[in-house]
Amino acid sequence: MYSASFWSLENLMGQWHPKIGDPTFMGWFTVGSYFACAIMALCAVLTNKKADRGCFLFWSMVSVLMILLGINKQLDIQSLFTEVGRHIARHQGWTEQRRVLQFWFIVFLGTASMASFLLFIFIMRDLFRQFMLAFIGLFFLISFIMIRAASFHHFDEVLQFRLLDFKMNWLFELTGIYAIFVAGIVDILRLKNLSTK
Repeated sequence: MYSASFWSLENLMGQWHPKIGDPTFMGWFTVGSYFACAIMALCAVLTNKKADRGCFLFWSMVSVLMILLGINKQLDIQSLFTEVGRHIARHQGWTEQRRVLQFWFIVFLGTASMASFLLFIFIMRDLFRQFMLAFIGLFFLISFIMIRAASFHHFDEVLQFRLLDFKMNWLFELTGIYAIFVAGIVDILRLKNLSTK
């Protein structure tokens, strides 16, 4: 049985505290890209409000997701969950098995995420055909988030690898964001063309 102090927020947070996680130019550029994509998705929401309910809901979800991911980019909230898990593992005495548990947690999370993504595609199959580029962008972002969540040393090495002076994590994340951004612009232009006919 744990004391109340064990479950206190300050104790569980351990070494994590709210701060700017990546104050570099690329960190802020990525945050700006998330918010630019959120604004574009909001414009697509407003454009689709009277035209198509499915598109309206899709771009609404994308807008909210981009805002949350933009905030998380600098706050690094997944590190808080890692710190809480590490703290509980240390106190329950299964720190030695943490790599095995981490592996199976990532397998479960990855499987659940991909299954949810495929179910989402199946439910919105008509939208998938229409917004294939946006779905590819979402796939890139989900894959990137899963790799980052894994926090295994060899995954971190892959993300830090540079190709023509660009880190792989920049390429993964920004490719996903701008694929969604371009898909939204195309949809807005499509609806504007329809309204002028």
